[in-house]
Amino acid sequence: MPVDPPRPLAHVYLPGHGVAQDYTAHGGGGGSAPPQRDRVQHAEKLTTALTVALAGAEAQLRAREVGLAAGTPGFYLEFDLPAAHAEIVDKLENRQGKFPIELVSVRPGNADGTTVAATVFVPEKQREYYLKKVADYRDKDRVRRREVDGQIIEEATGPKNEVLVASIETARLAVARSLYTDDETFFPLPGVAIWWEVWLRLGTKERFVAAAGRLALPMREHALTFPEREVVIVHGTAEMLGRIIANTDTIAELRTARDTPSFFMAMDGAEQRAWAAETADRIVAPAADVPAVCLLDSGSTRRHPLIRPALAAVDQQAFDAGWNVEDVSNQAHGGHGTQLSGVALYGDLVDLLAGDGPVTLSHRLESVKVLPDHGANDPDLYGAITAQSISRTEIVAPNRPRAICLAITSEGDHWRGRPSSWSAALDTLAFGADNAPRFIAVSAGNIRDDIHRDDYPARNDTTPIESPAQAWNVLSVGAFTEKDTIVDPLFAGWEAMAGVGDIMPRSRTSVTWNHDWPLKPDVVFEGGNIGVDPTTLLGDHVDDLALLTTYRLPEHRAFTTTGETSAATALAARMGAQIMAERPGLWPETVRGLVVHSAEWTPAMKAHLGAIGKNGVLRRYGFGVPSLSRALGSLQNDVTMVIENDMQPFARVAGGVETKDLVVHELPWPRDELEALGETQVQLRITLSYFIEPNPGERGRSRRHSYASHGLRFALKPGDERLDVFVRRINAKAGTRPPARAAETRWMLGPNLRNRGSLHADIWEGDAVELSQRDAIIVYPIGGWWRENPGFDRADTRVRYSLLATLRTAANIDLYTPISTSIQPEIAVEI
Repeated sequence: MPVDPPRPLAHVYLPGHGVAQDYTAHGGGGGSAPPQRDRVQHAEKLTTALTVALAGAEAQLRAREVGLAAGTPGFYLEFDLPAAHAEIVDKLENRQGKFPIELVSVRPGNADGTTVAATVFVPEKQREYYLKKVADYRDKDRVRRREVDGQIIEEATGPKNEVLVASIETARLAVARSLYTDDETFFPLPGVAIWWEVWLRLGTKERFVAAAGRLALPMREHALTFPEREVVIVHGTAEMLGRIIANTDTIAELRTARDTPSFFMAMDGAEQRAWAAETADRIVAPAADVPAVCLLDSGSTRRHPLIRPALAAVDQQAFDAGWNVEDVSNQAHGGHGTQLSGVALYGDLVDLLAGDGPVTLSHRLESVKVLPDHGANDPDLYGAITAQSISRTEIVAPNRPRAICLAITSEGDHWRGRPSSWSAALDTLAFGADNAPRFIAVSAGNIRDDIHRDDYPARNDTTPIESPAQAWNVLSVGAFTEKDTIVDPLFAGWEAMAGVGDIMPRSRTSVTWNHDWPLKPDVVFEGGNIGVDPTTLLGDHVDDLALLTTYRLPEHRAFTTTGETSAATALAARMGAQIMAERPGLWPETVRGLVVHSAEWTPAMKAHLGAIGKNGVLRRYGFGVPSLSRALGSLQNDVTMVIENDMQPFARVAGGVETKDLVVHELPWPRDELEALGETQVQLRITLSYFIEPNPGERGRSRRHSYASHGLRFALKPGDERLDVFVRRINAKAGTRPPARAAETRWMLGPNLRNRGSLHADIWEGDAVELSQRDAIIVYPIGGWWRENPGFDRADTRVRYSLLATLRTAANIDLYTPISTSIQPEIAVEI
């Protein structure tokens, strides 16, 4: 078949073809055409606006802050478009190439809804992109080719880029408000800090967390991940968020974090029950053999739909076999156990109810009623009641790991830290003289009287922790708060008493204790806040500032609120059970150590260092706020080593009892990697956790009658000392007093402050080269009543301990791999 020769092209310009009849074909989505514009005038207007915005962007890029700037250098531009053409916003993106332009948020542009404001992130390499789009709109036409009488005719169908450019009203450099997609009335006033939902561009969370940390912005631990966004909760001012926007490429959208208990508490009973039923359908019940939170309280309401999946009938007991195991009391403590049941299983129910996916429980609940429905127990019996109640759960499930939660306290400061019969009983239970050590979380106690705004936080420091939280071996739990948002209109004009990250106004402390007694609380967890009545300046309960939890009469309503150190203790026990579930087989000493090891002071806590010093901060907040992710995870540049070991601290000899063992743990530091970091600052956090056998009784302070059976201490090898010299030096000091070589200035606390009780934690900070030489830790014993009173025949007893060490550096270097492949065994040294 013959083939026709190609025909020549004829270039014929046919002006006058508008875009209206062509809009759908050009990807407009079926909408109406953009408004007709005076082409040159509109282009010049947009060029001017873009030029001003780009000048601001250039200045912003030049002013990026060292240490804060991260990610792809760039800036955010905000465009106004008619609401009728909102679908055109997608054309603002340019996903092609190495430096894509991304549409990050769209919001109403004005109050009457006639415009929308769209914000894009523009990499610096693409700064001329929109100016070029506008210039082409002004100077060039779109061309459509068609064949007429055998010739290819080119027809101008309107300005190039008209679909996009003709719809843009104006452009400007974006600020924090540009990314805010909530109702404008919720945007905070200048200088006012709030909780934000920060929607991050995918893959930028690590950079955002680093920037927020640099600005000391409190963050919630949990995050949500969606196909194109990650959502985190952070507290700060709009100005602080603006600095992150100006210095990073992370933020896509801002919203106010407004989920509070009052939303659910305002519902009637039927609505609450419907929410509880829907949530219960999403719960994946835990297996029978997983760890449990063992709750010693007023009982629990097993028929509650959120409790039933995790509480078996056989695990619901009472100290007195004649008591009703349900939470039925109408006394002041009635409902307390059911409230803590919800917290121990789920944390704050607001977070659970706001989700929509399956909820897999990794731990169970055990409930033992220790508070009678009528009257009260004899306080002198509480030690025996606690022991027998724990024993009941262990008889039912002897092999089940459990985190015991005791949020009941007795009034009185017990001589500012002196042991009581109850606290000594807890120390005995935790120590496990029956070869069954236990993890026990105990409430520090609450201030029960009215609190005036002007007395906070001094009132906390003068109100001592209650019994039995002075126990050495338990995890003593105080309360802090991240809750400061009141949205309930019934409390208009009220404000939160405590600032974000500070002590819960009712939490007790050990600031006034004798310095010989342990540092308590050990840690703090969320306990809510209290509101300040603007007329009296007295604090009072506000639902918005509490934790949402389960109510004891689910037939009436499903939810109520709780808080203070009781809720904090339930959260601590929950974290203990979660660690046990994720790391099966860990000792109770290790679980307690990991909770403390993961704790950090918030910026609000650190702000008090100048006023009350490290001792005051420790005795008010303990070691800070724990983090489950820090307790469980090792990152490439943040590596935790967990060592579980035993030793014999003393030995019987002809003349009495002598110190026997110390243990050297050589640390597998990646020396080449650390030396390459030079003077880069690194951190080494060390925590030593062990249980002592108590010997209570007021018999003076002689060593012969000391409370603790023994003590253990740790020492880090100096960089300029050989290991054998280090061992000989510690050997000469062991069993008498903490070793002293030269003043150590790089420890956050130092031995004089950290060596209290049976848990010792500290942070060494220095340059990487020096740490590469500090590559051994010695654990050694000091005296106790086992040594000083040989008549009790405890001298040959072996003891367990857990040693935790975390190496952390801000440098982007893999420390995990070389450490994990070169773990060295400990070396036992007999003295």
